[in-house]
Amino acid sequence: MPKMKTKSSAKKRFKLTGTGKIKRKHAFKSHILTKKSKKRKLKLTHSGLVHENDVKSIKQQLRLE
Repeated sequence: MPKMKTKSSAKKRFKLTGTGKIKRKHAFKSHILTKKSKKRKLKLTHSGLVHENDVKSIKQQLRLE
């Protein structure tokens, strides 16, 4: 049988933390930044965690399950 490959899109977007949670970056901070407030852009800078409802499918894409 061939090897199980990870989804390249998921590989680029998600990282595992030390405790096994999945880290992600916020969207909407690549362009058209003039109309967004400084507070909003600052909040988009920091990374967040994936919601518990999506963890199973992302782990499947990363071939962790």
